[in-house]
Amino acid sequence: MSDKSNKISASPKVRKFARELGVDINNVKGTERLGRVVEKDLKDFVSSRVNNLQNDSERQKEKIIKSEYQHSDFGEVEIKDIPRVKKIAAPHLVNSWTTIPHVTNHDEADVTEMEEFRSSIKDNYTGERIKITPLAFIIKALVLSLKKFPSFNSSIDDIENGKISFKKYFHVGIAVDTQHGLMVPKIRDANKKDINQLSEELKKVSDDCRNLKIDKKEFFGGSMTITSLGSIGGSFFTPIINFPEVAILGVGRSYKKQVFIDGKFVPRTMLPLSLSYDHRIIDGAEAAKFNNELKDNLGSNFAYNLSK
Repeated sequence: MSDKSNKISASPKVRKFARELGVDINNVKGTERLGRVVEKDLKDFVSSRVNNLQNDSERQKEKIIKSEYQHSDFGEVEIKDIPRVKKIAAPHLVNSWTTIPHVTNHDEADVTEMEEFRSSIKDNYTGERIKITPLAFIIKALVLSLKKFPSFNSSIDDIENGKISFKKYFHVGIAVDTQHGLMVPKIRDANKKDINQLSEELKKVSDDCRNLKIDKKEFFGGSMTITSLGSIGGSFFTPIINFPEVAILGVGRSYKKQVFIDGKFVPRTMLPLSLSYDHRIIDGAEAAKFNNELKDNLGSNFAYNLSK
């Protein structure tokens, strides 16, 4: 602790309140005797910061309006309200992008055997094929990787004092595309569910999001998030971490590729993976190892992993 912080006088309760507000108490001027910081000083400090930000925002807004042409100056336009879900998500995305040092690793997983197995699943009674979304397999593989690399299932709670929460649960976030905007509900206790249960729950939470029937609490308390473009198209991208998580997995659409194996080229089904991670907690080497583990869990080891 610095000499400056030693001179700050405040009760443990006030220091805790400062941490909850995300305020460095060393920057707060105390109004009590000998500069002692009290709760009111913290509230005044935060209020002052908020007002300054609002004033800066207004000044910036005025600057933009004065320095730019209107869109309508160049032709016909239609003005609409930003969807409510997107308005709610916007500040969270800005916070994640501006406060978390993002790094993204791109890789491909060979999911040939997994896809062959998925297309061969049939009902034991009717013999009809059972459709299981690939996302259920990806969740299963991700959970196994999280168990081996617990840093990916953590959150920074107090960067100033170096505190990290390592989660013992496995609640996987799933980005759901809806007409209202992107929503990220959690698949709770994914480690305790089999492929069929995961597939059914994915359908349920997706339907609940699209029908706006999901509880707000289901958007919080995640381990790590998966965002997939598989049903839409696309390969690699840079997903933004869903704060306060420290990593997010982006999944593209699988495709056929000629791969050189045992002296010859053979067609394989490849799945694009884009892993964004918080570089304050996870370094490049650990991210590469995590990707390799994930690829193994989706690849040749998938049949073994299904039984875990």
